[in-house]
Amino acid sequence: MSFKIGEKVVYPNHGIGVIEQITTTDIGGMQNSFYLLRLKATESTVMVPIANAVEIGLRSPINNNQCDRLLKALSADFTSPPIDWKDRYKEFLERMKTGDIFHVAEVLKNLTYISMSKPLSFREKRMLERARYLVISEMSTVCRKSECVVEPLVDTALRQCCSKHTRTAPVRPLSRPSRIATAH
Repeated sequence: MSFKIGEKVVYPNHGIGVIEQITTTDIGGMQNSFYLLRLKATESTVMVPIANAVEIGLRSPINNNQCDRLLKALSADFTSPPIDWKDRYKEFLERMKTGDIFHVAEVLKNLTYISMSKPLSFREKRMLERARYLVISEMSTVCRKSECVVEPLVDTALRQCCSKHTRTAPVRPLSRPSRIATAH
């Protein structure tokens, strides 16, 4: 798959970017061609070797029809992840690295559900935030709607998903009231 200057692409675990330039550079006596991407999230640039772009997971954003499919996937039930957070984190990290938005959505569903029953580890919390950002920003770009319009759609789908899933632990509310220490 080849991309053109000005085309929007998705860089795994970083989200939407725009190809600003296609360059050829001499490295160790060999000519290598690169896509120079500007990432939407950070305005930083990344050089992606054209020869490895597919292996890296560089892809075109989903299309409008896939946005509806993604929302349906977000609202569908899911299989329970490993109990041990280290195993779960490793599995989720592999899914995130693929760059496939549907794999990222599975991570988002699982971590959202888990966060309702217990606190997430620091790494899982960051991964939840990253997955949420990736899903919302790609849908926003593709559907040409602001993130503040897409976010409630994603939240509704996640609520539907979590309500369908078989509960293995008591679920705490999304916002917890502050606890006041009492003297005994």
